[in-house]
Amino acid sequence: IDGRFVKMASCLCGSAPCLLCGCCPSSNNSTVTRLLFSFFLLLGTLVSVIMILPGMETQLRKIPGFCQGGTTIPGIENHVNCDVIVGYKSVYRMCFAMACFFFLFSAIMIRVKSSKDPRAAIQNGFWFFKFLILVGITVGAFFIPDGTFHDVWFYFGIVGSFMFILIQLILLIDFAHSWNEVWVRNAEEGNSKCWFSGLLFFTILHYALAFAAIVLFYLYYTKPDNCTEHKFFISFNLILCVIISVLSILPKVQDASPQSGLLQSSIITMYTMYVTWSAMTNNPNRECNPSLLSLVSNISTTEAMPTSSPGMVQWWDAQGIVGLVIFLFCTFYASIRSSSNAQVNRLMQTEEGKGTVGGEEVGKDGLRRRVVDNEEDGVTYNYSFFHFHLLLASLYIMMTLTNWYKPDTTTQAMQSTMPAVWVKISSSWLGLGLYLWTLVAPVIFPNRDFN
Repeated sequence: IDGRFVKMASCLCGSAPCLLCGCCPSSNNSTVTRLLFSFFLLLGTLVSVIMILPGMETQLRKIPGFCQGGTTIPGIENHVNCDVIVGYKSVYRMCFAMACFFFLFSAIMIRVKSSKDPRAAIQNGFWFFKFLILVGITVGAFFIPDGTFHDVWFYFGIVGSFMFILIQLILLIDFAHSWNEVWVRNAEEGNSKCWFSGLLFFTILHYALAFAAIVLFYLYYTKPDNCTEHKFFISFNLILCVIISVLSILPKVQDASPQSGLLQSSIITMYTMYVTWSAMTNNPNRECNPSLLSLVSNISTTEAMPTSSPGMVQWWDAQGIVGLVIFLFCTFYASIRSSSNAQVNRLMQTEEGKGTVGGEEVGKDGLRRRVVDNEEDGVTYNYSFFHFHLLLASLYIMMTLTNWYKPDTTTQAMQSTMPAVWVKISSSWLGLGLYLWTLVAPVIFPNRDFN
């Protein structure tokens, strides 16, 4: 028993792959470390989701002797303020704790060049103590007085979410390039008709979904004599998506950048339509922003959501769920990505393939496994930027779970705001501009290496 305890303790305090070596014996140190930090983020997200579930405060108040103003036990005073540990306040505090946690590690890991740096041991090990630090920061966050905390942290969330949307777009561009590259290579090596048919199918599917979304936007989110902003958002983004799609197949662009194509443009177009939809759902004008319930049941927007009741918020709407799905995909992809795209690697501060390639060795338990440290000659990703990325992800989750509503501590209501609309829509424009640059840069600067 003592031997097992010592082994477990050393595993909790040791390197990252020790925790997963039983089920993933071939994992590299860099990959498993990113997965474990992402797991911390997902754990905090799960807690936030649970605490914002409808009716959670009612259920907590039923616990005898727990909530202030709830069921009491004779002789025991209820000390817990359940208004803080549920609802948007709990999400703000949980995400504040995660942001502080990742900011701490982002600052500590600045300019770590290889696993020989003493700080690399902190990055890749001591997971039990890291968990305790996160728990400690979280507990402390719930003691922050209301005051101006929610208003100030809302604007931090706006800025951080804007930056994270751009990172999501970069990751989607990288994913599309990798997808196209692998399928084209498979087509050249084997059954070309099958692989090219697959590329054509998914390209058409993405454009069909984007076109269907545009039709629905014009149908439900615009009015003949109102909603001018929405008409502009939809039309302008449609024009931009047509431009990047046409540019991606021009002969000069294809010659300068052979990996570009309609598959990537179709994915970017579909994501742009999602961001446009997400922006329109934050418009405080309910005539231009019908709830999903009213669309499904064909109820007028004024009946479904009166403008005189700003406190009535719909936490679980469709765009929030889609946002969480995209967030989960991008977080997982950022943890395991191994990209050959030099432009994306520079943007994401990664240098995949630079580290030492692990060979096989025999462990004390007799299992053959790869050498876990693949960063002795150089790190395969920027430690500090990776934590900064997770910090932004924490802020994005906070805004997504609260539907980008601005808290009003004087009335205890949550209100939609136009700044959230403009932040989202401007991020779509900047993201499209970034993708446009990846297409035209090799043409404008032919002497530079963009491969």
